[in-house]
Amino acid sequence: MSGQPTHDPDVREFHPRARAAIDDPQIRQNFRRAMDGLMGKRKTAFEGWDLEALRTLGADVRRNALANLPDLLEQLEEKLTANGVRVHWALDGDEACRIVTDICRARDARTVIKGKSMVSEEMHLNHHLEKHGIEALESDLGEYIVQLAGETPSHIIMPAIHKNTGEISDLMHERTGTERSTDVEYLTASARQQLREKFMGADVGISGVNFAVAETGTLCLVENEGNGRMTTTVPPCHIAVTGIEKVVPTLEDMSALLALLTRSATGQHITTYVNMISGPRRGEELDGPEEVHLVLVDNGRSGIYQDDELVDTLRCIRCGACMNHCPVYTRVGGHTYGTTYPGPIGKILMPHLVGLDEGRHLPSASSLCGACGEVCPVKIPIPDLLVRLRQESVDGDRLHPAVVDGHGAKRNTAEALAWKTWQFVHAHPLAYRMGTAVGSQLRALQPSRLGAWTRYRTAPKLAARTLHQQMKDRRP
Repeated sequence: MSGQPTHDPDVREFHPRARAAIDDPQIRQNFRRAMDGLMGKRKTAFEGWDLEALRTLGADVRRNALANLPDLLEQLEEKLTANGVRVHWALDGDEACRIVTDICRARDARTVIKGKSMVSEEMHLNHHLEKHGIEALESDLGEYIVQLAGETPSHIIMPAIHKNTGEISDLMHERTGTERSTDVEYLTASARQQLREKFMGADVGISGVNFAVAETGTLCLVENEGNGRMTTTVPPCHIAVTGIEKVVPTLEDMSALLALLTRSATGQHITTYVNMISGPRRGEELDGPEEVHLVLVDNGRSGIYQDDELVDTLRCIRCGACMNHCPVYTRVGGHTYGTTYPGPIGKILMPHLVGLDEGRHLPSASSLCGACGEVCPVKIPIPDLLVRLRQESVDGDRLHPAVVDGHGAKRNTAEALAWKTWQFVHAHPLAYRMGTAVGSQLRALQPSRLGAWTRYRTAPKLAARTLHQQMKDRRP
């Protein structure tokens, strides 16, 4: 459908977009109202629960799943195949797009209806399908709105959270002819009417996956609107796409995560629809797809998995709670980041997907207040991982070898030369003595710098910052 973004935002332009967002009172008002509401609902939803015990349970479930990820993925494939689901493996987003396109072509598909899927956003699937003559329409209301606007989602749970009712009304009037109105029920009903026809005529339905259960070969989808259920049952072919980290061992494990997901995301005790898919239509069944496919997408996740610290990034259950409580995200919004996953989770995940050359500013776009780590339902130590990635952006350290593409992206030539000189001087006694002699002469000639050079000898880290600032001041 027209309205798809024509190009990806430049991740490197975070700071100009942040300044523009801060200067836009409407954006700030929209996000402040929405975030306050979500934080309040989450707090209410956990009343009467031992939240810390539940978070510990969720963290343990995710740690256990990741510790056994290779075996669980093989078990999942075996069970799904036995259930009649065709399993495909994709090394990256491009390969995943090709797999989906090939399945659509094999069925002569011309129209696709999509449920909400952040992995499909990560793959840029809609754009790829349209290049090959296949219309892809988002069925989630928020995704539908941002698709009409030619934008990308600004939140992983509520894609159109950056727009108020008036803006949505104007957009739907301009793009679909709907009458302008501030009646939310009318606008929702109008969108439902427009989408219902598309469900009935779509050749293929595409969805994401919240959890994939290895024990039973079951795909679990969580949603509130019913569009996901129609996407996976009305079209004759259903294609599910998911990251390889979404697998869990058992249905019991999944139930604990569901209790955390819905309360953390939208403040609900349980979501409206929990869909369990274990295969295509069978025998005398009257509904359901003729074919079901699952595309397991790596796209950099294996690299994260190899690192004992960064692997915690893969625990994420995509609830969005870290965004809702982040003082940076709530003031600048999701589009400022220029990435598929914004906010705190995006700042630790996207550098792996796009590299630090592109995402060098993301780990630093944080006050390190710790709110994201405190509310994460599976206890991802997001602040610690942000610090780790900041280290990688200046080339890592001895305790944490750099593993992210583009490491050292924020380390310029002048700074690198200064650090190399400092390392050499402190490793060679003769050079150190000569350096201190030169320092003594400089102190005699320039008394005003006495404090800086004294700190350089007694507190190297502080002196390094002073030296760095001096170099910055000299730059044109």
